[in-house]
Amino acid sequence: MSVRVDLHMHSKYSDGQHTPEELISKVKDAGIDVISITDHDTVDGISEAIEIGKKFNIEVIPGLEISSDIKDREVHILAYFFDPANKELEEYLKFFRAERIKRAIRIIEKLNTLGLYLTIEDVMSIAKNSAVGRPHIAKAMVLKGLVSNYFEAFSKYIGNNCPAYERKVHVSPRSAFKIISDAGGLSFIAHPGSLPDVIMVELIEAGLDGIEVVHPSHLPHQIKHYRGIVNEYFLLESGGSDFHGGDRNDYDILGKYCVPYSRVEAMRKQIIRNSA
Repeated sequence: MSVRVDLHMHSKYSDGQHTPEELISKVKDAGIDVISITDHDTVDGISEAIEIGKKFNIEVIPGLEISSDIKDREVHILAYFFDPANKELEEYLKFFRAERIKRAIRIIEKLNTLGLYLTIEDVMSIAKNSAVGRPHIAKAMVLKGLVSNYFEAFSKYIGNNCPAYERKVHVSPRSAFKIISDAGGLSFIAHPGSLPDVIMVELIEAGLDGIEVVHPSHLPHQIKHYRGIVNEYFLLESGGSDFHGGDRNDYDILGKYCVPYSRVEAMRKQIIRNSA
């Protein structure tokens, strides 16, 4: 039987619904053998997930998702196999978690000017110790009765280019790749479906290690296209479900967006080459 691998999912430590233990239990039920929990701007759940994974016989690879931008386009970068205790990475993530709170406050101020009254305390009561993001604001809006559901919050108010939208503070892709590399890890562009190839080439030239080829948002012709880029530029390939749970109601995707274990083996070989 082949090993099934999902290298993109989120826990309560960022904008996912479930604790690492709950998530790993669902992963086990879905028949997945290897995962990476790639929470936004935080590595707080990694050690916990690795230990829980041992109980369930699930291999957990250190993962992370951070934001960057290039030519006014936001890009998400997935990191794998880094040292979660790396001090420079820790300082970078600490800074960006603080920036996430500042951004949330700016979004709330915009919502208030629209007559949708919310406080940062409302949002923090949901986020708790997690890296704060728009999903927490959306949940707070639902709980306060400001919108009827999570998706309305995004489509009308806090989604990209909506009245209460606020951009994140970003680091350049080249700087992000270096931070990840210095921590011993590999950098992949997440769900690149809307990125023009000319931008993809710039990211490759900036030091990108690989591309997330398999993702729920990618159509078959896109998967074929990105696999072609991977082969042309001798890159690595990853893939996963981008599972969150909760209000996103995406439970049916678990187990449907897996990649073979050979992708993980190729990453490990690259790590060895990088450290030689």
